Amino acid sequence: MAEVKETAPVQDTAIQEAPPAASPRPPAKKPSGKGRKKMIKRLIALGVLLAIVAGAGFGMWYLVFREDNSLGQPLTDVAQLNTIQSVVQGYGNAVPKESAAITLNAAGTVQEVYVTVGQTVWAGDPLYTIDSQAARDNLQKAQEKLDSLYKDMADLQKQMDNLTVRAPFAGKLQDVQEFQPEQEITTGIKVATLVNDRKLKLSLYFSYAYEDEIHTGQSVDVSIPAVMRSFSGTVEEIHRVSYISPEGAVHFEAVIVFDNPGTLTAEMDASAVLTASDGGRIYPYENGKTEFYETRTVETKAGGPVLGQGNLLNYADVQEGEALLYLGSDTIESDIRAKQEQIDQAQEDVTKAQEGLQNFNAVAPIDGQVFSCTLTPGQDVKEGDTVITISNTTTMVVDIQVDSRNIGFIQAGMTMELTDDYGNPVMGTVTNVAMQGEVGSGTTTYPVTLEVDNSGGSIYNGSWLNYKLVTAEAVDCITVPNQCIKRVNDLEGNPQTVVFIQADAQPDNAVELDPESMGTDMPTAEEGFWPVPVTTGLSDTYNCEITEGLEMGTTVFTGRGTGQENGMGGGIMIG
Repeated sequence: MAEVKETAPVQDTAIQEAPPAASPRPPAKKPSGKGRKKMIKRLIALGVLLAIVAGAGFGMWYLVFREDNSLGQPLTDVAQLNTIQSVVQGYGNAVPKESAAITLNAAGTVQEVYVTVGQTVWAGDPLYTIDSQAARDNLQKAQEKLDSLYKDMADLQKQMDNLTVRAPFAGKLQDVQEFQPEQEITTGIKVATLVNDRKLKLSLYFSYAYEDEIHTGQSVDVSIPAVMRSFSGTVEEIHRVSYISPEGAVHFEAVIVFDNPGTLTAEMDASAVLTASDGGRIYPYENGKTEFYETRTVETKAGGPVLGQGNLLNYADVQEGEALLYLGSDTIESDIRAKQEQIDQAQEDVTKAQEGLQNFNAVAPIDGQVFSCTLTPGQDVKEGDTVITISNTTTMVVDIQVDSRNIGFIQAGMTMELTDDYGNPVMGTVTNVAMQGEVGSGTTTYPVTLEVDNSGGSIYNGSWLNYKLVTAEAVDCITVPNQCIKRVNDLEGNPQTVVFIQADAQPDNAVELDPESMGTDMPTAEEGFWPVPVTTGLSDTYNCEITEGLEMGTTVFTGRGTGQENGMGGGIMIG
């Protein structure tokens, strides 16, 4: 292959015309002293700006983007001897213990007003007089309705009583009717005949010739031939009738009563002899027959199914009021319950109407001060108006809230110091401690009621009172800051309350902790700190009492430094 050689280009050797000569430039001036200073200031300002930007960038990187695994240096304190108190304090609103408001329940016209706002009144003092026909009408209507309901209830109770057929008097049953369980019975059905055989009576006729010799209450000797005995009796009634005998003599009737010893009955022949005033004997026109003292047909007074029966047998002896037959009725029982509810409501209406009428000639219901009065003579008032309020401010009530740590120290009857807005002290007495707490904001509080004596009148309705109570106190006790107390688990999972103490070697009472229960900011043995169990006592806002496990003067771990205490790193040891 033939080799190809590169040759340099042929230059144009034509003669070119030279350009025209330039005009000469003036020589450059040296900068003055003032200009040099200005330039130097600019350069310095630029350098400062660049330094600020670079510093800000480095700071941003250091604080935000730089990875820093340092926990900061341990911070310490020393266990000290102190006095520590558990204190309940706060504030509450004072209101009168006793207040009363009078509200009208009917319209009327004000006649007289006897009090003004701010006036002190005593229970029973007259307040005002209002004329109200409406109030009187309300009471009359309420009372009439109640009376009507009582009458209805009496009728229902009577119907209920009539469901049980009872013996109207003591005696003996005869002609007893038979009844079956659940048999429907109506009103007026005969149950039995009841006779009073405890006594017998005998009707005899005597000649009017003995009219003045026979009188009621007179003793009589009754003779019963069938038993061949005589019985003492009494003249109970005298009837001035005209019984004419076949012989043409006129006679009157005397009814004689005598006790039955239990061996006599009706329809037995009997006679009687009376004694005249002269000692002579008086005989009746003829003998008579004994009768039961009383005979009555026992009938049902209500209807219903037969539920059961008592001693309902022929010739059975019964006592007065003894139950003979039981009937049932669901409707009467439900009617009685409904009627009682109506009566209760009507009684409330009457009470309200009576109170309302009293309100129109009202007296003060309590001792106290008149806080409001809307009445003026001649004013028309309407139902529902609250016309006077009275508050007794001699005793004020303050409601406070006590947290769950201190509620155990509060008991009814204990005293508590309070101060008003001006720092004046007053004493309060605990009257009520609620058993149910109120949960909120991560804590539980319990309402407590205080009563404060305000006989001097220095506490006004709505005043705020500050309270403070030392619930417990420990004197000359060992204390550490609250942040020293750590609650963790040991290796066996048992909960422990510990304090990390600084020591050159592991103390005898140190415990080994479960690493998973420890926070990342807790100190380590490599740093010279060891966890020892402690028993805590009282605590306040800053310190906690140590009752066991720690000696005074011991250096304890409180926390870690932020890493910024010494510039850009390194913690500060606080001893």
